[in-house]
Amino acid sequence: MRRLLLLTNRHRAPSTNVGLGLLLAFNAGAVNAGGFLVLGMYTSHMTGFASQIADGLVLGNMKLVLNASGAILAFIVGAGTCAALVNWSRRHRLHSVYALPLLLEAGLMFPFGLAGAITLTWSTPFAVPMTVLLLSFIMGLQNAVGSKTSGGSVRTTHMTGNITDLGMELGKWFYWRRSGKRPSPVQVRRNRERIRIAGGLVAMFVLGGITGALGFKHVGFVFVVPLAALLLGLSVPPLLRDLPRSRRLIARLSANASREAER
Repeated sequence: MRRLLLLTNRHRAPSTNVGLGLLLAFNAGAVNAGGFLVLGMYTSHMTGFASQIADGLVLGNMKLVLNASGAILAFIVGAGTCAALVNWSRRHRLHSVYALPLLLEAGLMFPFGLAGAITLTWSTPFAVPMTVLLLSFIMGLQNAVGSKTSGGSVRTTHMTGNITDLGMELGKWFYWRRSGKRPSPVQVRRNRERIRIAGGLVAMFVLGGITGALGFKHVGFVFVVPLAALLLGLSVPPLLRDLPRSRRLIARLSANASREAER
């Protein structure tokens, strides 16, 4: 239990990076698959949206261009928001460096789960409902968390890189088994840890997708609430450690604002 509570701590270790990545991959798979049942599109699939822009331009279908542009822009803003929160927390030496983005994600998922059907009717300038932009923002925010905590080695919202890593390592393993102990001018080494991490992320994403699809199918939008509760649970421990420092920080910021107002 203690290890679970340390997953969003400021001080990182390879084990905590992987542990957090596995939970976030499960969450992303659930949200992505559930979103497909509701929207008919995968909101973490930025490669597909980029291709959709090209197709829309060639076909002269500006609706396709607007749809994809909105999703990509929301994903970028989500990732940028994560970077801003992480750097702000680092500047003020908070323990909740990686907890704040997850807290924001949970805060956005709770109202979506409770009022998701309503957001499907909210129009936007991008010819897609607010739900698409919201889920794309959440996916960008979460993917940046995994990237920030691991230095870019753990991606949780799309599996292309993980499946590529898995395929390369399996190729090395097959080559190693076939060549046996025969001398080779090129030294090929298997990386079992890389296989374990990439395979685990893919497996958790798929498991989350199955769980999310079943949840959205049988329960509806409210299924997002326990997913948000998971993120909230991961965020709370470092936030509690930051309470004394946060009070002093708020007081200092208020004092600075008052001095600026008096000028």
